[in-house]
Amino acid sequence: MSAENPFAVPSDDPFGPHNLPYGVFGTAAEPRQRIGVRLGDRVLDAGAAARAVGAPADIAELLSAPVLNPLLAAGRPAWTRVRAALTEWLTGAEYRDAVGPLLAPLPEVTLRLPFEVADYVDFYASEHHAATVGRIFRAGGDPLTPNWKHLPIGYHGRAGTVVVSGSPVVRPCGQRRPAGEAAPSYGPSLRLDVEAELGFVVGGASERGERVTMAGADDHVFGVCLVNDWSARDVQSWEYVPLGPFLGKSFATSVSPWVVPLDALAHARTAPPPRDTPLLPYLDDSAVLPPCGLDIAMELRLNGHTLSRPPFAAMYWTYAQMLAHLTVNGASLRPGDLFASGTVSGPDPDSVGALIELTRGGEQPVELPDGTRRTYLEDGDEVVITATAPGPGGVRVGLGEVAGRIEPARG
Repeated sequence: MSAENPFAVPSDDPFGPHNLPYGVFGTAAEPRQRIGVRLGDRVLDAGAAARAVGAPADIAELLSAPVLNPLLAAGRPAWTRVRAALTEWLTGAEYRDAVGPLLAPLPEVTLRLPFEVADYVDFYASEHHAATVGRIFRAGGDPLTPNWKHLPIGYHGRAGTVVVSGSPVVRPCGQRRPAGEAAPSYGPSLRLDVEAELGFVVGGASERGERVTMAGADDHVFGVCLVNDWSARDVQSWEYVPLGPFLGKSFATSVSPWVVPLDALAHARTAPPPRDTPLLPYLDDSAVLPPCGLDIAMELRLNGHTLSRPPFAAMYWTYAQMLAHLTVNGASLRPGDLFASGTVSGPDPDSVGALIELTRGGEQPVELPDGTRRTYLEDGDEVVITATAPGPGGVRVGLGEVAGRIEPARG
């Protein structure tokens, strides 16, 4: 950004005014947690900006909260007004003197968990991932369970262990029964894995007993973030029958610090892949417009080395179908609910989103540029997931990154 124009960003910057993702931050000079909006390589103190320009009281109050939850609760009309106001403040020459000094350089801010997570649900929406893992966990059987193409399968996770990008990930301990062993043993996970996912942040609430239709999904989904649903595969494979994931998943789920508004992804919307199984009416999205698939290009890196590039456009189930199924039994939504897609994987070896797929269950180790090999994660490994999506005029929309480093088990 230039000294003359604090709002200036390169035309191809993925965090230009076409994006304006929300986060929560503090600085060394002012540690107080507050809402920030990213523009290029700077972060706007949104509440201070609202006060500086004399914004309407309701907008100023929403942007002055210490977390995004009040804004999430305000609903789509408020989201639209706030986004329009922020866009005006960060592009209008008349606001430079008031708002410019409130932009902090990104390296000087500490990013926090952007919202208080109310509930966390993780889906299993990639056919490619589900089929590959099914072949590993159920060798010789049908890779997909009989219900997989009829409904978005998911599990209810642990909201209290959702952490912001950069938080350390301590290797979990638990029961695991290695192949060929008659009895389980206890200890640190030996098959610690990653799952590159996209998360959807819920704003507008719903009453218990109410169902959210696919057409109404956009009234409840505020935006998206990147997710790494760390997985202890040995713990998971021993415990998941008959009720599914539990301790193999609940020790940590990392999210990116930036929540990209759903409105910023208008150019990324695309039709989901063709389906070969008829769907029940509440999940039949053939007439839903705009389509709720998303063309998001992800990249998974281990210790700086790119392992794969998972394509979210390949996901079988859309966020609208996931939300419709999540609420079809009358389960209520709360501001701050988070639901994630499950591992994003494509059809090719370099498009998978988890080590269990990349190494075929640990049978085919990956060699890194430093000469070391990996089947699963080792202590000290750092995983970084990034993503971008199409934006207006050919520019990309940045989703930031979600990163985590593995620490040794404790105790």
